[in-house]
Amino acid sequence: MGRSKGGSGAKNGRQSNPKHLGVKRYAGELVTAGSIIVKQRGTKFFPGDNAKRAGDDSIFATADGKVVFHESNHRKYISIVNA
Repeated sequence: MGRSKGGSGAKNGRQSNPKHLGVKRYAGELVTAGSIIVKQRGTKFFPGDNAKRAGDDSIFATADGKVVFHESNHRKYISIVNA
């Protein structure tokens, strides 16, 4: 027969849980050291001044200050500047 046509709904229900990715703190917002700024898969954003990249590619602040997004060499950077 080849193709199964009816039967149970056991073949459904394989949707994965949400990963809550994206920008968590936007430009101009004040952050404290250790605050996560972006959760991402891969490096869509790169760390700039006073920011580092975590093992899961998240960007977090290493100092207190204001979030700044800027672009250089076709890369998007996130920096923290003193408020």
